[in-house]
Amino acid sequence: MTFSIVGREPDGSAVGVAVASKFLGVGAAVPAARHGVGAVATQSFCNTLYKRDGLAHLAGGLGAEATLAALVEADDGREERQAGVVDDTGGAATFTGSGCLDWAGGVTGPGVAIQGNILVGPQVVDAMHAAWLGSAGMPLAERLLLALTAGDAAGGDARGRQSAALLVASGEGSYTPGDDVRFDLRVDDHVDPVTELSRLLDLHHLYFDAPHPDDLLPLTGDLADEVTRLLDAVGRPDLETWAGVENFELRLVPGRIDQVVLAHLRAQAAQAAQSTQTGR
Repeated sequence: MTFSIVGREPDGSAVGVAVASKFLGVGAAVPAARHGVGAVATQSFCNTLYKRDGLAHLAGGLGAEATLAALVEADDGREERQAGVVDDTGGAATFTGSGCLDWAGGVTGPGVAIQGNILVGPQVVDAMHAAWLGSAGMPLAERLLLALTAGDAAGGDARGRQSAALLVASGEGSYTPGDDVRFDLRVDDHVDPVTELSRLLDLHHLYFDAPHPDDLLPLTGDLADEVTRLLDAVGRPDLETWAGVENFELRLVPGRIDQVVLAHLRAQAAQAAQSTQTGR
């Protein structure tokens, strides 16, 4: 009922899972990842204990194959299970029990495990694998999502679409320093969940990525005066207050302004002006 990809950056800087299914809130059930440890996907009558126990085995020093073997061996319902594991060295393993519903199967390679069940056919995992191989050099989140999109385009879940998720753990984390969760995006119930997941990833980059140095402008002279006028137009006393309200605080740099932030401030001020004119 699900297709997923577990992957790792070649240098070990990130590890994660992307998954889609005709199942409500698949992101709550299937993926688990921890930087410096590895990642796990559990599906097909999924045993969610595979996530906890799999990460514990990996953290304890077992590789992907040994971890998956230990999970399966301890599970009386193993023949209805499907899982994929990637360890911190790039080892990968996938398992499909004999009781999984057709079509079911998987493929592995260096740093990647791809698997699916109740699919339209093997072309789904084949398309995902080809997309993964063809996207070398891209950031992990984009590679995982590209592979998921390829699987969806190849037919995906034979029953249809409902949910999708992307989970990536890395050394740089995301909102809070020290937290290894770089991306944790979920589409729980949607007619086109993989496309919606891609939109959410774009929004995540918008709000949580640090600005590129080339996009920073000095807040001096005419630009500083303009920003003051724009803030007055939207009713905010300063840039920090406005950015906090609009969730752009991670893009603030003292003495400079990100061009992405500036564009949003200009657009909001223009909208405010238009609303005022319409109200008159």
